[in-house]
Amino acid sequence: MNLESEILDVNSFKLESSREIQGVIRDLEKVNKDNVLVHIISFIHNTVLVQSLKNELAKVLPNAKIVLLKHEDKTKTQLTIYSLKKEIDPQNLSDEIAKELYTRAVEESASVKEYRNKLFSRYFTDHLTNLPNTYKLRNDLDEFKEFSLVVFNIDNFQMINNFYGYIVGDYVIEKVGKFLKENIPQHHIYKLSGDEFAFIIDREIGFYELKDYLDELYEKMKNIIVEYQDINIYVDFTLASSANRDSKNIFSKVSMALKYAKEIGAKYWIYEDRMNFENEYERNLKLSGIVRDAVENLRVIPYFQAIVDTKTLEIKKYECLARLIDKNGKILSPALFIPVAKKIKVYNTVTKAIIDKSFETFENSEFEFSINLSIEDIMSSEIFNFIIQKLKNSKASRRVIFELLESDAVEDFKKVDRFISEVKRYGARIAIDDFGSGYSNFGYLTRMNADFIKIDGSLVQDIDVDRNALFIVETIVEFAKKLGIKTIAEYVHSSVIMDIVKKLGVDYSQGYYIDEPSVGLLKKDN
Repeated sequence: MNLESEILDVNSFKLESSREIQGVIRDLEKVNKDNVLVHIISFIHNTVLVQSLKNELAKVLPNAKIVLLKHEDKTKTQLTIYSLKKEIDPQNLSDEIAKELYTRAVEESASVKEYRNKLFSRYFTDHLTNLPNTYKLRNDLDEFKEFSLVVFNIDNFQMINNFYGYIVGDYVIEKVGKFLKENIPQHHIYKLSGDEFAFIIDREIGFYELKDYLDELYEKMKNIIVEYQDINIYVDFTLASSANRDSKNIFSKVSMALKYAKEIGAKYWIYEDRMNFENEYERNLKLSGIVRDAVENLRVIPYFQAIVDTKTLEIKKYECLARLIDKNGKILSPALFIPVAKKIKVYNTVTKAIIDKSFETFENSEFEFSINLSIEDIMSSEIFNFIIQKLKNSKASRRVIFELLESDAVEDFKKVDRFISEVKRYGARIAIDDFGSGYSNFGYLTRMNADFIKIDGSLVQDIDVDRNALFIVETIVEFAKKLGIKTIAEYVHSSVIMDIVKKLGVDYSQGYYIDEPSVGLLKKDN
């Protein structure tokens, strides 16, 4: 079928085998190559015919938008090509074609009107599962006065896609959609974006009734097995809903509950206003803007805290601590801005800024200085190469100490060993930070070839009142001495604590009793 007008050309073909593809391609040589929308409509998409047709169309119509749709005819594949002959924004192509079809339907014929209706129905249908989609869900939600919304997400879908490939991933989504229609027949199932589904309960449900309902639903849905070419693929879900009477922004509220459930590993979560998820999201958005602005305007700087010889109280080193200054001059601690920097992908820039400014401060100083690194920093080739270049070109290379968090999980000790070996070639040394707080402790220490142990502050700050903390610190000091490793006590906040760590034989001390972090350095005789 070929329909032509001054604005829109529609070319349709029906194919039964791959042998017909070249004939279709020849017929398309005269088609306008700009503003083209292609619909390939078939029973399944992972056939040789569909994939070959898609590849050949991409060659002859490189700028076309190609959409895969489904119909119930198992023998034929239909190809429909819309060519719009006017200047438009490519993002509005589908809408412009739909409007043109609508105009033609009104003005010209009932048959085109019927086709127009089919095209609009596709707008509200997920093309992979034939389930109503997000647009249909939002439209239907407006029709209900009292309802409950349940959204669920496939837990391991990304792993399925990565391991088996996208064709298998699509197959899993199709089978899950079919399973849901068959096993929850009392509800209309909606296919949302990605690997999410939803349904509406046509009445309000209180918290406890909803909790029982989700428990029962989860048991029905857990451990779904999708069989693909003799392979069993296991599918699990996380569910979410809302117990609020106010249905305003219900979709956003349930989506926040779903995200929270996945973060904490719960099988489902029910949103309630008292949870203040919106406030947390608003705070995170504001903080993201503050962090991005500070990074772009070079307002991430190191503060310095003195570390003294425990016996003589002489300053020997400084720890370089990351701080962020917002545009109003307020100082933010790393506990607040580092997680956000990681989420918005500026963390490497923060790390490099602290390293760069710390080296600059101590380039011509006699003091040693330490810089904190996470396991993520060590695993990053970008940060590793930056550090090596800095060590090669700085006079401070033999005075820098890299502090590695003992509490960080290490999955690849080969990379850690490589990092430690390389930085030590240039005279840098290694300290294990927060020692005593993590899960690996002494076994971890023996593998790290450390020069210093920084005893965790949560132990040090209580050694005057907690006998167990005192015993642990004493054990760490004795163990370190046997290995020839120097010790540093953190959180020395009083003269009493200072006297105890001196008595225990701790080599160096650090804390508010000695010095608070600041932008400048203390004089050595302070």
